[in-house]
Amino acid sequence: MRERGPCLLGIDNGLTVTKAVVFDARGRPLAVARRRLPQLMPRPRHVERDMNQLWAATAEAISEALAVSGRAEDIAAVAATAHGDGLYLLDQDGAALGPGVLSLDSRAAEQVAKWEASGISARALELSGQMPHASAPTALLAWIRIHEPERFAKIGHILACKDWLRYCLSGVIGTDLTEASTCFTNVQTQDYDPGILRLFGLEALAHALPPVSLPDAVVGHVTEAASRLTGLREGTPVVAGLHDVTASALGIGGHGAGRVAIVAGTYSINETVSNMAKTDPRWFCRNGLRKGEWNNMSISPASAANYDWFLDTLCGDDRAKAEAAGESFHALITPGIEAAFQRPSTLMFHPYLFGSPHGAGASASFLGLRGWHDRGDMLRAVIEGIAFNHRIHVDALRDGFRPETAMLTGGISRNPLFAQVFADVLDMAVTVTATEEPAAWAAALCAGSGVGLFDSPTADPRDLAALGKTWQPDPARSREMAGRYRLHCDLAASLASLWPQLEALA
Repeated sequence: MRERGPCLLGIDNGLTVTKAVVFDARGRPLAVARRRLPQLMPRPRHVERDMNQLWAATAEAISEALAVSGRAEDIAAVAATAHGDGLYLLDQDGAALGPGVLSLDSRAAEQVAKWEASGISARALELSGQMPHASAPTALLAWIRIHEPERFAKIGHILACKDWLRYCLSGVIGTDLTEASTCFTNVQTQDYDPGILRLFGLEALAHALPPVSLPDAVVGHVTEAASRLTGLREGTPVVAGLHDVTASALGIGGHGAGRVAIVAGTYSINETVSNMAKTDPRWFCRNGLRKGEWNNMSISPASAANYDWFLDTLCGDDRAKAEAAGESFHALITPGIEAAFQRPSTLMFHPYLFGSPHGAGASASFLGLRGWHDRGDMLRAVIEGIAFNHRIHVDALRDGFRPETAMLTGGISRNPLFAQVFADVLDMAVTVTATEEPAAWAAALCAGSGVGLFDSPTADPRDLAALGKTWQPDPARSREMAGRYRLHCDLAASLASLWPQLEALA
């Protein structure tokens, strides 16, 4: 007889893929469906997507996941998480107002530089708990006000990506506590602050800020139109959901004080929870899952995407041959990387292919490269460079909050070699939890809490201790890595004046 009981649907929308995952009430994934999402780059620095195409792709993924699971009638609630920052605008009638803007967009970089020079950024840190950046909603809205005034005048609602999906499911406009704090909430009160809009010259948009709910609040129900597209029962509760950075930590059991959750993906994401607001230019101080809780995030777009780039660009033919033969390319190259870690190396890598903690001008580079270095040496340098960049952020959080343990997720965390490197570089215990689709599971936790299946979003029903494996730092290797890390930072400081000259060549 087929198993019955309540199930939950978690939606996770990233920068390139949207996923729908059906979980049972014990946290076991029963079905996963994915759809790739094309990025639109109509001009340099513009990274967008069609909002209606995003919803159509997500609806397809939901329909497939429900069909594969065979549990469509058992879905008790649904919630979404998605990439934070960026911008998804609606007009007064609730229709998409142009394309959605992804968090990889940098069109507003010049505007941010002006705010930094004028002191507005420092004031924003004091008010909102964070410095504005190029893909922040405030920066993008200021850019639209200047360059697209007709579009600006039509803005009826300012949403984040997951809020658009929630609207498509339920017809209800709103956001949640975590997402509201990307720009517009006062860091102390955790509520909207009109002074923030005035600071950026956006006071005309006060009407467009969406109502704020807790991440696990039921905010609506699946509409008849959404039911036809997705296969969800009409009337299924829709829960507010949460920002994907918070979701990644929650899904692996890493959301809480005393620990730092590390996500090694496109972005280097490093976050820890506190029970008081503390601001610093090195991290975003954003709202946690409840008022009185803050999630402190130190982030840069400089992590495992550098490793993927190396494999795609420099190992493409070998990788294709291995996969055609049914072999794991990662298994083939790991022995060479392990061997490289056993010998001295002058080779270092700055993982700044797509961004850095040092500003938009910094670029990636291999330094200390010699003719006797091979692919294993280069990959060792890439892996070290990624871990060193995470340490920059983790050290900032250790200065402010003193977390004692780390939890690691992201595709590279599945490789024990990577996990050990992170433990050695950070000189702290690193735990990897065997969680499939952690961000979608976090959305499902909020959905389950909203309908009473769980006491709260943090009441994870799984045995997290049994799911986790911990890597302890090797004292000798940590001392070696500490010296290499200092050199990594010194080299970056030395290159700071040269990066703009390199960029000028373009």
